[in-house]
Amino acid sequence: MLHASIPSPPSAWAQFSIGPLTIHTYAICILIGMVAAIIITQSRLTRRGAPSGVVLDIVFWAIPLGIVGARFYHVFTHVGDYFFPGANLWNVFAIWDGGNALYGSLIGGAIGAWIGCRRYGIRYWAFADALAPAMLVAQSLGRFGNYFNHELFGLPTTLPWGLQIESTNAKFPAGLPAGTLFHPLFLYEIIWNLIGVAILLLIERRLHPQWGKLFGAYLIWYGLGRSWLEAIRIDPTSDGYLGIPANIWASFVAIALGILLIVVQSRRHPGVEPSVFVDGWVPKNAAATVDTYSDSDEEPATTPSETARTP
Repeated sequence: MLHASIPSPPSAWAQFSIGPLTIHTYAICILIGMVAAIIITQSRLTRRGAPSGVVLDIVFWAIPLGIVGARFYHVFTHVGDYFFPGANLWNVFAIWDGGNALYGSLIGGAIGAWIGCRRYGIRYWAFADALAPAMLVAQSLGRFGNYFNHELFGLPTTLPWGLQIESTNAKFPAGLPAGTLFHPLFLYEIIWNLIGVAILLLIERRLHPQWGKLFGAYLIWYGLGRSWLEAIRIDPTSDGYLGIPANIWASFVAIALGILLIVVQSRRHPGVEPSVFVDGWVPKNAAATVDTYSDSDEEPATTPSETARTP
């Protein structure tokens, strides 16, 4: 008998049909996370003078490339699950079945955001800093999709919040008795990410980091949490090197990049950003002033008044 545990939702909840369409709950969770991130990031950039709607323009590039990056990172760190004799290679593209790696989405999304920022005159690092806490919110919402898919669980546990996984689940470890409870890694990551949101906002309020330094703090925080979660994950872990799963290596890289970003940008840009717009860009219908996080009583900086450039 199971006591004080977290039940997995019925398998039927993982998807539902509307006419001829099959809607996957995992995809809905990801979509809700994206919408939340767009709203939060736009609000944060608007407070600094960015025009409304510019985040939508940027994510038009970032989201598709982020999805592609997320899927292919997952596939190529789980090669044995997709490439074997008799494998259906179309499964490589079946993102609705789960398997979208955050680190891959960061790589693809970063490239897309860079393209979008260049097209619409937004400083890349200003966008990244505005996005940092929004990313953690989006990741938290997206992790509910793993819950509905009965995935992202860790080692067996007898703790009262152990997760119930049916023994018929393809990811259920061989040799364990039915009724074994597992660490709910999806829940741990949700909690870790939401704590990270509070910490990033506190850092921003106290230290006013700009030029990508807040995004660097995001990389460090997420990398630390993810490295621990991947170390106890059995659902299943990604292919690895030297006995260490690829996602743990990626977490170490994220931490190192976050530290490097903070150090380099602190030396290159000790002051505040003049605005969220690139030098020489005069936006259309933008706010006349921007927040420079100055602690003085001086008037806030205005948007650049040099020769206008248009997208």
